[in-house]
Amino acid sequence: MGQYTKLTIENGVARLLLDRADKRNALKRETLEEITAAVAAVEGDASVRVFILEAAGAAFCAGMDLGEMQSRAESANGRSEWVRDSQVYREALQAIFNLPVPTVAAVSGAAVAGGVGVVLACDLVVASRSAFFFLPEPMRGITAAMVTPLLVHRVGPGPAGQLLLSGERWTAETAYARGLCLDVVEDSQLATRIEALIKAIFAGSREALAITKRHLVNMSGVSMDEVLEQSMQISAAARETGDAREGLAAFLEKRKPNWQPEN
Repeated sequence: MGQYTKLTIENGVARLLLDRADKRNALKRETLEEITAAVAAVEGDASVRVFILEAAGAAFCAGMDLGEMQSRAESANGRSEWVRDSQVYREALQAIFNLPVPTVAAVSGAAVAGGVGVVLACDLVVASRSAFFFLPEPMRGITAAMVTPLLVHRVGPGPAGQLLLSGERWTAETAYARGLCLDVVEDSQLATRIEALIKAIFAGSREALAITKRHLVNMSGVSMDEVLEQSMQISAAARETGDAREGLAAFLEKRKPNWQPEN
């Protein structure tokens, strides 16, 4: 059991809980390392038939811990720290995405920035009506480079561009209409819907489902591991710009950013 996550495995169901509700489950480096370790444990357990990603509290995940990001920006070796943060995030996304059993995200409340990526790494998303999806990175002077390939994989480039460029939130209903969600249910029915989905998945062969997952990925014609590697470099580089520093400072200081025109 980690400091920021909790893993349970029972009756063929692995459940990983993001457990930092007081910080809206914001992702520290340690949180991401715990996710990767937990998924490795799940992959090594032949009894597991399905993986469920859940979160404690009112928000699913507020994205990266911006206080931690600010400390990176102020450190003497900020570049190497940003690269390491991007590597750790990439490793967590790859671990979930490549897990051979079906993976399900049960989303209530906000899924923001890097939290959207964690959701999209899962095969199936069930959202409660309180859920929404938001990629505010450009408002902070950075880019959702690591989320982009997963978003395009799940919904296609057109809808992906709408979420990435508009600065608008997708409600659970909009996410369902765009193909991001399998289903939208009342908040009180989320657990019941997840249990029904688990039962349906259990009706399938573990091996057949693993083959199906590999086939789906291969059909895209793109290696997600390679794309995420490229995205990692873009993500780290984007954090070095003056706009990135201004955007982060403005957010933490609760003011509007003062974007500088290009010279």
